Amino acid sequence: MRHRVAGLRLNRSSSHRLALRRNLMKALFLHERVRTTKAKARAIRGEAERVITIAKRGASAQDPARGVYARREVIRRLGDKDVAAKVCDDIAPRFTERPGGYTRMLKTGQRSGDSAEMVLLELVEE
Repeated sequence: MRHRVAGLRLNRSSSHRLALRRNLMKALFLHERVRTTKAKARAIRGEAERVITIAKRGASAQDPARGVYARREVIRRLGDKDVAAKVCDDIAPRFTERPGGYTRMLKTGQRSGDSAEMVLLELVEE
């Protein structure tokens, strides 16, 4: 049974998983698309959407303290101030009217080396 078990293990240690998740999310937000395996994309998709939602809450807040808290939360989750600034200032305002579903996964076939299913994970454009 998998009750209350969150996240995918991806055959990595917990520190390696955390680093992989952060690096993939940073690449996604920096380049607005990333080509990776389907399993890795599924592992970071929910977390990336949560980060955008947190940034949206901070961008639309009337209270400046709430905006600062949201920005710090995004920095904590990504581990990079520059990428967090891009998420809060550029990406989140684009999705103010959208209630969710900020990312899209497009299948791109299989990798030739090990036949792993590859996808293009990208931010949705209006």
